[in-house]
Amino acid sequence: MMWNHSSTSWNPLGTPDPHRHQEKSVSETGTVTASGTRAVDRAADLVSTVVRAEDPMTFADLQESSGLAKSTTSRMLTALERSGLLERDADGSYVAGSLFWLYAARHDPWEELVRVAQPTMAAIGDDTHETVHLSVARGDRVVQVAQVDATFLLGTRDWTDVDVPPHCSALGKVFYAWGVLPLPDAQLPPQTDETLTDPALFRLDAERSRRRGWTVTADELEIGLSGVAVPVHGPHGDVVAALGVSGPTPRLEGRLDELGRRLHEHAAELSTLLRGRTPKEGVA
Repeated sequence: MMWNHSSTSWNPLGTPDPHRHQEKSVSETGTVTASGTRAVDRAADLVSTVVRAEDPMTFADLQESSGLAKSTTSRMLTALERSGLLERDADGSYVAGSLFWLYAARHDPWEELVRVAQPTMAAIGDDTHETVHLSVARGDRVVQVAQVDATFLLGTRDWTDVDVPPHCSALGKVFYAWGVLPLPDAQLPPQTDETLTDPALFRLDAERSRRRGWTVTADELEIGLSGVAVPVHGPHGDVVAALGVSGPTPRLEGRLDELGRRLHEHAAELSTLLRGRTPKEGVA
């Protein structure tokens, strides 16, 4: 005879109570689930700490910040390395793993923009015969992501590998004038004697650019080089890129406004494509 402690009844046959067994299983399952969830949370915290850190993190840094035992930290970091979520640099410190870079390479946020913009850039090249540029803002930098070379022998240069200060390029000025980059409040470094370095004058130039619809530079980055650029708007109406042309100042100086108007038209068509509509439907 067996007493069932989960109730006030006797079990005269002395056989296991199926209800009691079921309750125990549920309890054990809950414990395992909670334990597994805590392990996942801890591992996620380690990955998050490494990815958010400005510098690679040592084992001691991670063990201290997580509050985990050394053995637990070591076991989790080893598993995260195996999975590609974390890896170690030459000094043995932890950085984001190859899985992050693989994802970034397969989901480049600018790849689709460049693909959609290529026909527009080719049309601008045919229209103007000048070098055509497409740039995006990444943090406080402006990065050129695509270029179509000029049909002229003079003035063709690959700018995609050049780190250009945004305040002295027409492409960079687009992001200042349309509020993607904050307007400077301190003196700007000059590239030439023509570079706008005074923040008040730079602000006035940005206001003029926004009113007319395009930015211009003349000899501000390099003597003898001029440029014109316009904003490209994304699906939500925000500025996602700058579209521009550049060339020798003697060839562009009398055409800057004409080029600005042409670029504005082409950019409006590209913006419409990025919003998922055909040009016939118009721009909202």
